[in-house]
Amino acid sequence: MAPTVPARKLSIIIPAYNEGATIHLILDQIKQVQLLGGFTKEVLIVNDCSRDNTEEAVQRYVASNPELAIQYYKHDVNQGKGAALHTGIRKATGDYIIIQDADLEYDPEEYNVLLRPVLRGVADVVYGSRFIGGKPHRILFFWHSIGNHWLTMLSNAFSNLNLTDMETCYKLFRRDIVQGLQLEEKRFGFEPEVTIKMARVPNVRIYEVGISYYGRTYAEGKKIGWRDGFRAIYCILKYGLFA
Repeated sequence: MAPTVPARKLSIIIPAYNEGATIHLILDQIKQVQLLGGFTKEVLIVNDCSRDNTEEAVQRYVASNPELAIQYYKHDVNQGKGAALHTGIRKATGDYIIIQDADLEYDPEEYNVLLRPVLRGVADVVYGSRFIGGKPHRILFFWHSIGNHWLTMLSNAFSNLNLTDMETCYKLFRRDIVQGLQLEEKRFGFEPEVTIKMARVPNVRIYEVGISYYGRTYAEGKKIGWRDGFRAIYCILKYGLFA
């Protein structure tokens, strides 16, 4: 008889701030995903002190969907997306961790796209790029696109990577590696910080795959702004030059 191979687990971290209107929809999508390679799912929702009904929406969902393994955490004070990710990363128990925003901009069906390099045994970290692969991409803000490309290029210059989308939400990490990083940024500076620090891990294997993107306008709830762009520049210089 062949030996039983232990099931591997994917921890899905959802930082949530005022996402009561959509969080049940993204959880429905996650529930429906059939992961490749025998991976099971662990969902960690971190409510960053939302001012809407996010907590009530999560509690209703947990009560009516016991088949989806959901852990719920709440910050008593709003600290930022990065701080919510710190909590989720610290609490995760899966073999791999992926970040999922609570809105509907990214499609959980594409978890398997990011898992494929892992399943082939060639990757420790996989980034999902919105700018390669010919996937659907909602047309929105020109200057956001220019800023994203510029930040990615600047990050690449200090990390010596050749990413096309450093700011993407979909980042998949081997859990032991990302838990070993000393992460500091509590807002959107998380993206350049984790990228630069991950690039310095000895022998780490980083891949990038194309994903789709269904972006939101500010009227639809988008939160990142120009101040976050300047913070990203600061973080790239801070962790690229002085860390």
